[in-house]
Amino acid sequence: MSNVLNRRDFIKATTAAVGVTSVATGVTLTTFAANKEPVSSETRWGMLIDTNNLTETEIEVMVNACQKEHGWGSELHSIGDQKPNWIKKIKVKDRSTEKVTSLPLMCQHCDQPPCVDVCPTNASMKREDGIVLVDRHLCIGCRYCMMACPYDARSFVHENLTNQKEHMPRGKGTVESCTLCVHRIDNGEQPVCVSSINSDAIIFGDLKDSNSNINKTLRKIQSTQIRADLNLNTGIRYSGI
Repeated sequence: MSNVLNRRDFIKATTAAVGVTSVATGVTLTTFAANKEPVSSETRWGMLIDTNNLTETEIEVMVNACQKEHGWGSELHSIGDQKPNWIKKIKVKDRSTEKVTSLPLMCQHCDQPPCVDVCPTNASMKREDGIVLVDRHLCIGCRYCMMACPYDARSFVHENLTNQKEHMPRGKGTVESCTLCVHRIDNGEQPVCVSSINSDAIIFGDLKDSNSNINKTLRKIQSTQIRADLNLNTGIRYSGI
């Protein structure tokens, strides 16, 4: 996204989508849980992004790493707003200081996700550990979740797909978004966007663990939730905006 948004407009921004479609036949998708142990509500995965220390180049590295890990972004027929965007670079401007800040924007993994509330088939769901996902077996492509998401974080798959990743298959006629690399988390790894950059600008960890680095850091610094006024209690937090 090349245009610069006013910081206030960005914090309040919403998205809209229209249309209804049906899921393509023959789509076979795996479950999201890669670990053998059930997830627990005692854990809440989250991410703190320091926009003052994260460079534009690093954000581009994050986007490219996400595309490579999950196989999105190479669709031939998607144009403009129809292109998948599991993570994207956004620029926001502080009206009072004219400061322009670049930041990565993805699914915010809300504690009270609007996408889950409006989904008629329970395809949009939240795991016990706070990760918000789409079960593409259940998704009927109505795109209500896209309309409900305040962060423009979800995409609709219009095309037939090839060369899919075994750990994260996608389906024509379904909605998709950032999964926090759930397949990596369940194997004790960090999301690929975090591990792709050699920087302390992003901290990933358990928001409920008082001894975790992210919890300790959030207790010491000022941070922001995008659209905090909606009381969604997002798992993605930002500092420096």
